[in-house]
Amino acid sequence: MAPSKLRPTRRAGAAIAAVVAASVGGYVLLPGGDKVPAPVALAMENLVQPWEGRELRAYRDVVGVLTICDGDTANVRPGMVETPAGCDTRLRTRLVRDFYVPLTRCIAGFEGKPQSWQAMMTSLAYNVGVGATCNSTAARLGRGGQYRASCEAATAFNRAGGKVLIGLQRRREMGDATRIGEGELCVTGLE
Repeated sequence: MAPSKLRPTRRAGAAIAAVVAASVGGYVLLPGGDKVPAPVALAMENLVQPWEGRELRAYRDVVGVLTICDGDTANVRPGMVETPAGCDTRLRTRLVRDFYVPLTRCIAGFEGKPQSWQAMMTSLAYNVGVGATCNSTAARLGRGGQYRASCEAATAFNRAGGKVLIGLQRRREMGDATRIGEGELCVTGLE
């Protein structure tokens, strides 16, 4: 077996602790009064927003898909412009409705699994799609309670347009100097 690419870190531990401290009954109250499941808040604040970046004007991403806000590709039209508040709403709504809830349907007991693992899977689904995530080795291993192995398996999603992209590799693994990686967060929450 290859050595692990992933290791727990203090910065990921601090991110997890902050969300846990802010959660009540498994939910985090966001500015503006909306509640989201704690793993969604963890993914949104520490994985999706930092890695996607925010663009208020529609643009074509690296593979040519029209994108806006924090990597959102749903219902984007050429020339479209969004506000920061609109981007916040789009991200929160889509993470819960289009990614987290579908994961609860394809992975039995999803809500009871480790929060860091749920956050990683939610971020993965946002980036590669629910179908690919639900049918992945990472999901199969997670269904079986093999969370550490699942965190490692998710690192395989490091390609776009058929090429390994260093940014995706960093996102899936240990991040970079300023951003927590999905795998980093995932394994830290298991310790």
